[in-house]
Amino acid sequence: MNQNLKNAGLFAFVAGLILLTGIMQSWNSALLILNMGLVSAVMALGVNLQWGFAGLFNVGIMGFVALGGLGVVLASEPPVREAWTAGGPRLLAGLAIGAAVIFGAVRIWKSGMKRRVPLLLAELVIGFFLFRWVFDGAVDAVESVNPALTGYLGGMGLPVLFGWPLGGLLAAGAAWAIGKTALGLRSDYLAIATLGIAEIIIAVMKNEDWLARGVKNVIGLPRPLPYEIDLQQSSSFVERAQGMGLDPVTASTLYVKLGYAALFTVVLVLVLLLAQLALNSPWGRMMRAIRDNETSARAMGKDVKARHLQIFILGSAVCGIAGAMMTTLDGQLTPGTYQPLRFTFLIWVMVIVGGSGNNLGAVLGGFLIWFLWVQVEPMGGWLAGQLVAVTDWMQAGFDPESGIGSVIAAMGRVSAHIQDNVQHMRLLTMGVVLLLVLRFSPRGLIPEK
Repeated sequence: MNQNLKNAGLFAFVAGLILLTGIMQSWNSALLILNMGLVSAVMALGVNLQWGFAGLFNVGIMGFVALGGLGVVLASEPPVREAWTAGGPRLLAGLAIGAAVIFGAVRIWKSGMKRRVPLLLAELVIGFFLFRWVFDGAVDAVESVNPALTGYLGGMGLPVLFGWPLGGLLAAGAAWAIGKTALGLRSDYLAIATLGIAEIIIAVMKNEDWLARGVKNVIGLPRPLPYEIDLQQSSSFVERAQGMGLDPVTASTLYVKLGYAALFTVVLVLVLLLAQLALNSPWGRMMRAIRDNETSARAMGKDVKARHLQIFILGSAVCGIAGAMMTTLDGQLTPGTYQPLRFTFLIWVMVIVGGSGNNLGAVLGGFLIWFLWVQVEPMGGWLAGQLVAVTDWMQAGFDPESGIGSVIAAMGRVSAHIQDNVQHMRLLTMGVVLLLVLRFSPRGLIPEK
């Protein structure tokens, strides 16, 4: 079969699944799957840049996604002026002291002087206590300002869409700091390092209330689209909805979800276009050459570590933008929900199933795996219910003491057990899908050319 025709068929199949969800369940559910599928596809493109282009094994995806969400808060939330008055300048001074201590330690270590070790230790100890003295007092002052509602510095009060590039910049900055120290490691050690650093990022976001309220969460974030209640109170919108035969409440939710779908589609198309241009450029060919044989690339005069740092920053920035999009869609920042299963394992499954090294494959994997992640549980519950009903009907026609009756009774118990534990169908399905793809199409559904 022609590869282009196969690709079109695969995307049409996924689109059909989403349309079938709208017909069989509700269009709100279908649009929710579509929106999160778009966000997941952007995340998968970011990971594909790192792994598919350069072979970098990054399992710290959730840290960069969380930084993207933080960017939305820092950009869109209004500043808390009482908190800034209470301790804002002192807090910034403390952060500047901390940065200066780290910079000074690096300069001392690189100086090559004979007594650099005791000087470095003295600088770090003095700097640490000075930093804590300035920083801790400022944090206490900020977090004591109306902690039930604020207790943090707030943001810049900009339109929420400014949070998307800011989230990408925060993720890129963190990737630069991580890459300067960890990209010299072998792939398995790099995976351990990125996972640990991602956990550190999440821990900081959970515990530093002055930054984004920690586990108290920031709710009611500004939106790029109107609220449903405002649309329902608009006479012109209600008239248009009724003219189309729709209930105003349903029409308002569909309008908002379609608006998000349009925004997310623009971002996905832009990122996909840039990734495709990069893949087919001399730079993309160089990255694949480095991925396939680093020794040969070095022999040709390529700076492998610099190129790895470059692609690591780019992929992390894309993940940060996707994290900002997801936080905007949720309307809240909840650091406690950034779990490795959701933002690391699942995204990797998307890339592997779709086709590592192929941007279209990453997009396809994002949509397909997210659909399965959402729909497997209700589908499994329905199937288990049907099995229970069938076994109950069959049991009525056979003697429970007979051989066939005992087998049917055992089937009924198994069906009931599946129905009671249907939530685990998600994990089982992800494993089965991954195994099947690796067995029958080891390079993914849309393999790299």
